[in-house]
Amino acid sequence: MVSVSPWLLEDGVLHLNHGSFGATPASVLEAQERVRRRMEANPTRYFVGDEYQHELDSARRVVADFVGADEAGLVFVNNATTGVNAVMRSLEPSLAPGDEILVTDHEYNACVNAVVVSAERTGAQVVTARAPFPLESSQQIVDAVLGAVTDRTRVLLIDAVTSATGLVMPVADLASALEPDVAVLVDAAHGPGMIDFDVSALGVSYVTANCHKWMCAAKGAALLWVREDRREGVYPPVISHGYNGGWPSSSSDFHAQFDWTGTQDPSPWLTVPDALDAVAAMHPDGWPGVRATTRELCLTGREILLDALGIDPPAPEDMIGSIASVPVPPADHSGSEIFDPLMDALADKHNILVPVFAWPDPPERLLRISAHLYNEESHYRTLATALLAELSA
Repeated sequence: MVSVSPWLLEDGVLHLNHGSFGATPASVLEAQERVRRRMEANPTRYFVGDEYQHELDSARRVVADFVGADEAGLVFVNNATTGVNAVMRSLEPSLAPGDEILVTDHEYNACVNAVVVSAERTGAQVVTARAPFPLESSQQIVDAVLGAVTDRTRVLLIDAVTSATGLVMPVADLASALEPDVAVLVDAAHGPGMIDFDVSALGVSYVTANCHKWMCAAKGAALLWVREDRREGVYPPVISHGYNGGWPSSSSDFHAQFDWTGTQDPSPWLTVPDALDAVAAMHPDGWPGVRATTRELCLTGREILLDALGIDPPAPEDMIGSIASVPVPPADHSGSEIFDPLMDALADKHNILVPVFAWPDPPERLLRISAHLYNEESHYRTLATALLAELSA
């Protein structure tokens, strides 16, 4: 019998970049299409009646349970960047000239931009904590961040898992040292589904996370969770009917703000439970097995690359989830390219999709691998061979 892959990924290509955009099983996309057909069969009944709200509340309960959150504090957004923007815009009335918003130099550029704009609007200052990479322990991250805190620090934006450097950050340790005096906002774009992730245990004020990455939901699904004492005054970037009670179906004012921000396709949100079920069914131990398998494969892939490059690990294993970055020799090029030429060469000449980031600044750069259930050890050996060929060309 010929087995059929649950994924729709293109044959003949090594997909080693799950971390950027995720991948959605075919069964989840089929479930999404069923939602769309119900919606389009009678849009008025679907949205004006309680069908949409009932399905949304049901999906919220499932997702809240998966991430260890109380459902009263969880709403859906389109992506983690939207979640960060929602929090930062909502915090602007509480920020004053001279206040400080703290980030690290490992943060995701899009979310740092959201912080910068809020600082410009309020007169606050953005302070960047310089954290090392390579590094020997997570304590170096803690020391770097806490060393940048002053009596003017109001907010810390911190990744759960960094994008370019692929590090699992010591979020709970930082929160225990800073909260509640400093509100901690966690960009967990790579958190749920990759690492053992429990929102309530972190002790932070705000968490936003993508569902389309490691939870493998359809594109356009993400969550925002706000701790109970921080919920009042948190609004979505788009203000709509919920602001004055014009969306009465939601169970709370907080939900009403986010549950309806205008007509859009809600199917990515409503089918997140389908994604969680589909991926759990791919491993006999369910999600714990998925996380353990992808992490072990990532560590194996990293070791293959380190051996090929003849370099030491740039971070300890306890800071690695299912993505990992390794330094590659600096590139002496114009810097005008959107994507690193090495990334283009691996894609165009070897059919290997893997990101190469300029970090911390050109010409220094990192290559990042991802590992998911559709990957195998041989993929990283193929990458290592292609990488050495391109570096020697």
